[in-house]
Amino acid sequence: MTPRTAEERQREIVRAARATGAVDVATLAAELGVARETVRRDLRALEDHGLVRRTHGGAYPVESAGFETTLAFRATSHVPEKRRIAAAAAALLGDAETVFVDEGFTPQLIAEALPRDRPLTVVTASLPVAGALAGAGNTSVLLLGGRVRSGTLATVDHWTTKMLAGFVVDLAYIGANGISREHGLTTPDPAVGEVKAQAVRAARRVAFVGVHTKFGAVGFCRFAEVGALEAIVTSTLLPAAEAHRYALLGPQVIRV
Repeated sequence: MTPRTAEERQREIVRAARATGAVDVATLAAELGVARETVRRDLRALEDHGLVRRTHGGAYPVESAGFETTLAFRATSHVPEKRRIAAAAAALLGDAETVFVDEGFTPQLIAEALPRDRPLTVVTASLPVAGALAGAGNTSVLLLGGRVRSGTLATVDHWTTKMLAGFVVDLAYIGANGISREHGLTTPDPAVGEVKAQAVRAARRVAFVGVHTKFGAVGFCRFAEVGALEAIVTSTLLPAAEAHRYALLGPQVIRV
């Protein structure tokens, strides 16, 4: 059945975006049987409500309290960009001996890029990160206990935060579902936000790592301010002028 009202169309657009990771105007117009300008108007309305972010010719879904992408999906999107970011983030290690590596696909790539020729202790809530480093000879892995979230394969809840509260780490690599100058670093799930907030508190240095699409996105739970970061590592797809605005809040912004 072809959606009749704007509300029905917009609900269908959100469903399609969440199912496939992105939608384009031409395809939506054909599938919904409406003009492209009607689709563009729907996308503007959805962006105003924080449900999608528009791109040239289409849109992609914004993660929210009601929708979050899985680790499997993240492993297929923006992969070359994430690999560049991970390599640049690993280069920030310096003389750090203890590191927190967050959940998520980009942090997983950072873990794989960390040096193996020197002693390093890695604390993580991520099962894939722990698995990637468990066989590394010079790396000691501390996996935080707790409830495992099926979508991200990472632990959360009070067991996780209590264990993390007992540590002081030299450097924390932190991801987020969104980062904005006004609202800071955000994530959809309160339990995840608690773990990330505790990691920021536990770290002497904090680096945010994320692709350009994270910037300007705002999630449900705020866990850190931009000023708490020593560095932001992203790609050149984030415009230089926007990177400068974030740098004015304190962190070094590295674009690769």
